[in-house]
Amino acid sequence: MQNGNISIITPAGFYIVGLSSMPYSDIYAMFLTVLYVITVMCNVFLITIIFYDQRLHVPKFMAIANLAVVDLVLSTSLVPSMIKTYIVRDNFVPFKLCIVQMYTYYTFLSLEPFSLCILAYDRFIAICFPLRQESINTNTRMTSIISAVWLFCIVLVAYAVISIPTLSFCDSLEVHSYFCDYAPVLILACGDMTSQWNFATALTILFVTVPLILIFLTYMCILAVVFRMKNNQSRFKALATCIEHLIIVALFFIPIVIIFCFTFFGIIWNPSVGLVSLSLSSLITPFVNPILYSLKTKEIRNRIHSIITKRLSVHPLKTSH
Repeated sequence: MQNGNISIITPAGFYIVGLSSMPYSDIYAMFLTVLYVITVMCNVFLITIIFYDQRLHVPKFMAIANLAVVDLVLSTSLVPSMIKTYIVRDNFVPFKLCIVQMYTYYTFLSLEPFSLCILAYDRFIAICFPLRQESINTNTRMTSIISAVWLFCIVLVAYAVISIPTLSFCDSLEVHSYFCDYAPVLILACGDMTSQWNFATALTILFVTVPLILIFLTYMCILAVVFRMKNNQSRFKALATCIEHLIIVALFFIPIVIIFCFTFFGIIWNPSVGLVSLSLSSLITPFVNPILYSLKTKEIRNRIHSIITKRLSVHPLKTSH
């Protein structure tokens, strides 16, 4: 405090040391790099198919494309920096770049459960209101829902992250995470951060519990309709359309809920185990999503088949005589 003004001490950057004590951290980073390359290729391929095929410009595939975009940016916000930290062995992150990474990661991490919720909504309308599906779930309505979710997450995460540049950092600059994580960075700041902690806690609860509750209620309604169906074949067909979505929901939420419960009940575990679990939960879902939707969705399978058939007809295999 000088002359009634608060002097803010902003560091040049931070040092990422979260997985430094973990053996073979470079091999783990290489594994995530392979995962990331496949994730980018599959998600870009899925987005391209949906974008260029006019027949797929319907609410269901708008929701799938939205999830693919979220997955693509979420994984990109993490893996390149992990390559730099654990493979190139340069763990210094400039302050501004740290804020950008923090904001990007948490924006798209918060968009992930809401994107899964949008897909659950699409399944709910398709199964519970099959005759009115096209009038209820229109392209305009789906666009509005996706836009509202994006605006909601962008604004709330911005409000949380915007406080970081206003803080002073007096002591250690070592971030005990695998990237510029919000909580480990906030711990390094000086002074009273009660308001920031409370807001971050409220956002975490909001972004985890609200989509999970909505997805749960949606599937309760779906199951109620399915079990009222008299035809077993119709039941199986309706449930089969939900399998890929339920797998993705489980892959995303189970690690987060387990970590949350461990923290809430004060169960102590190796910090590296927690960081590995969180990093995997952030990257496995983007990796699995496009593969599941490509293999399980008939329209996308047909489109892939037509692309391969066209390629083979244009460039037929040469046979030797």
